[in-house]
Amino acid sequence: MTETIQKIIEVIRSNSSFLLTSHEGPDGDAVGSTLALASFLRKIGKDVTVHFRDNVPELYAFLPGCDSVLPHIPERSFDVAFVLDIGELRRAGAEFCNFKQFGMLINLDHHLSCENFGAHNLIDSKAAATGVLVYRIASAFGYSFDLETAICLYVAIITDTGSFRYSNANREAFTIAGEMIERGVNAWDVAEQLYENQPKKRLELLGCCLPTLEMIKGGLAASVTVTLDMYSATNAGAELTDGFVNYPRSIRGVEVAIFFRQLEERKFKIGFRSKGKVNVAAFSAAMGGGGHHNAAGCTVDGTLEEVKAAVYKIVEANL
Repeated sequence: MTETIQKIIEVIRSNSSFLLTSHEGPDGDAVGSTLALASFLRKIGKDVTVHFRDNVPELYAFLPGCDSVLPHIPERSFDVAFVLDIGELRRAGAEFCNFKQFGMLINLDHHLSCENFGAHNLIDSKAAATGVLVYRIASAFGYSFDLETAICLYVAIITDTGSFRYSNANREAFTIAGEMIERGVNAWDVAEQLYENQPKKRLELLGCCLPTLEMIKGGLAASVTVTLDMYSATNAGAELTDGFVNYPRSIRGVEVAIFFRQLEERKFKIGFRSKGKVNVAAFSAAMGGGGHHNAAGCTVDGTLEEVKAAVYKIVEANL
């Protein structure tokens, strides 16, 4: 691990232009870790471009550097491309996957089943967030964390640990978060932005979602669903569904929560969450996806009824 970090530092020192990206539907860790890396690289004099296939969710618009994220990759070449928090390279989107104008690809991730697609692959499933890996690189470089970088790292960690409620909230995560607060991060200001600043239409969408609650396997699992019709009825987007899966997981006795999110007429994104006893990455892998022990996902084609039947069959057989 230390050797890989040193090799990445040498790449950073010896190159000048960098392209950064993360996965589709970026969450707090994807946005926070990518913007933290971008901030670090810019502060040491590098030319940095950040591209996401999907828009940065409104929830994270307060993060420094959000306004520099590009929906399309400019027609130019880059020395190095960093891919963060992605699991599978295809999740960066077709535009990035078809883009070949960079000299080297570096992969930073903490998924259990991450592909080794980079020239250098810094992958640690014990890291609480990909932001932790960015912290390790910047620290080993000797970087003095400024407030902009610190806020991005703090958000990457706090969101991927569920505000330090999840089992991945280890000592390193708390230590880094504490250091970022020492660098000037105001914990209440960040919490207010993340948890006390949601648009009305998110609650309206949640109001449509919660009545779809279904209990499975005698209450050991539970699911909720969001459909395209619900988006239309509330004028809300998919980015506002972040955290919906935590409602069924919060039910007493439930070990596995499932979130069905419709992408197209016959396509659904499935999110699995576990309280810790069950490895939901195995469920996801059985359906062509991946993820962590406690959080995983996949995409399944079919009608809602067909997709639910397939998912419930796997969950019921393995719980």
